[in-house]
Amino acid sequence: SPNSWSLIIGLLVVVALSIAAWVLSPKGENQTVWRSTLVLSFASCYIMWAIVFLAQWHPLIEPKMGKLRP
Repeated sequence: SPNSWSLIIGLLVVVALSIAAWVLSPKGENQTVWRSTLVLSFASCYIMWAIVFLAQWHPLIEPKMGKLRP
């Protein structure tokens, strides 16, 4: 289904961005700071997005549909 592919495609994009950040980070004494900051930012954003996405896709509490119209 398209929903399950969204998680995989999102993960592949984050991995590609992390590899690019690792390779293209500016050289110098702050290279480790750059790498850590970018990779952790990408990973954190992906995890937050995935949690929200999965919470909407498979809710723990099913919504109860009441009478919407009289």
